[in-house]
Parts: sequence; structure tokens; C-alpha cells
Amino acid sequence: MSDFITPQGVALAYDDIRPAGAESTIVLIHGFASNRREGWRRTGWFAAFERRRIRCAALDQRGHGESQKFYDPAAYAPDALAADVVALLDHLEIERADLFGYSMGSRTAIATAAAAPDRVSSLILGGVGGRLFEPRHPSPGPGEMTVGEAMLAEDVDAIRPELMKSFRHFADEQGGDRRALAAFVQTETPSFRRETLAGLSMPVLVLAGARDEVAGDPAGLAAAFPDGRGVALPGLDHFSAIPHAATKATVFDFLDGSLDWEMR
Repeated sequence: MSDFITPQGVALAYDDIRPAGAESTIVLIHGFASNRREGWRRTGWFAAFERRRIRCAALDQRGHGESQKFYDPAAYAPDALAADVVALLDHLEIERADLFGYSMGSRTAIATAAAAPDRVSSLILGGVGGRLFEPRHPSPGPGEMTVGEAMLAEDVDAIRPELMKSFRHFADEQGGDRRALAAFVQTETPSFRRETLAGLSMPVLVLAGARDEVAGDPAGLAAAFPDGRGVALPGLDHFSAIPHAATKATVFDFLDGSLDWEMR
């Protein structure tokens, strides 16, 4: 494990895997309640990029994994998360890279591309879709909890709906700091504006499981980018898509420039 202090004074943990002969670099940004080792190493992405001779750098986003924790929601504003990614690029002396985010990490990837488009060669946005344009914190139904409430609930069995319980179980499995995670999702984050995405000219791949209730339709988000393509992966949901071979095949076809868009 390596770490560094950003210009904003945040301690971030990261991995930097440099296979011999690497000609390109990708930065991996994990999802909510995950971390770089769970989101990317355990699921086989580190090894897959290494076999492809692609340098990959993966950070623990602030509030997650081995990076610094904050308990004020303001610390997790999108511009702060994007600044962390740019700081990692600077620290590793990476001029330009592909960005690959998953779920909440896709939000950070978009924010980074909007803040520093000259540093981003392409965007891969996993586990997201058209619902990215909807309010991030919809009102829960009767007897249901928000993600933040689920993180802080004393009785896990009382958490509803089941999706919120799944996020809580995942956070507990990862040994996450639930106070920090609750603060993370309590940040006032506006929905993404189509005008912002229309200004991002780099190639963009949006992919999600066809059964992903969290993401919505990838094509609905991809259409907002000038050079965006959406892929729905059959049979997969929000949690099963990231380690799946079909996801890896789609991502590498995109990076190779050989993905047959017309057939998808």
C-alpha cells in the first residue's frame, strides 16, 4: 500500500501497478462503501489490466478503505472528490489517463472529466445509467430508510428496502467507517446536467447490468455525451456486473477500439 497527502491536505491510499511495456494508463475509482482492493483487486481487474500491459492506478476515495475519513458531509462535495483524482495523477506524474468508475465512482469520474478534461483520454462509467439525471436522494417510501440511515441503523434486520440492507451488509463486510459513509451520502449533490455532459468530448462507455435497478438504462446516459455508447449486460445486476467476464470483455473492446456498437 502507498499513500500521499494531497495539496488539500487529504491522506489518500492507492495502488499503482506498472507492467513492463505499458503504453497506456487507467485510473480506477471504486463505488460507495467499497475500496480499491475489494472493487478492483478481488474482482480481477488489477490482474486483467496487468495481463493487457496497461498501467492501472486505483485510489481509496476519501471516507473509504485506508484513506482519510471525514464526518462533515461538505468534505465529500463532487469537486473535492475530483480534486483527489487529479492530485493522484499529479503525484504519479500521469499527464493523461483513461478513467474507469463504478457506481458512485462513475460520479467522481464524470466530475473529474468536467474539472480537468485535458487529463482524461476516455471515460468508462460502470453501474450507472439514465437514473443519474434523477435526484440523488429520492424520498424513501413508508417504513424505508435512506442509505445514510441504513449506515447508522442499530438493527440491521429492520433496514428497508432490501437494497439498503444490501449496502449496509456490504459496508459491514468491508469494515467500513459507517459514520463517514453516512456523511458521504448526505452531501448535497445536484443531479448531473445534460449541458455538462454535452461538453465532454472524449469517448465514453456507459455499461450496466440489464437487471441493475440502481443504474437505469445505460443508453439514456450515453446519449448525453457527444461520443457516448451504452451497453446493457444481459443477466447482470448492480453487484454481479463488476467482476463478470462480460464486463471485462466490453471494457477491453472499448479500450481497443474494437467494440461493435451497432450490434449492442
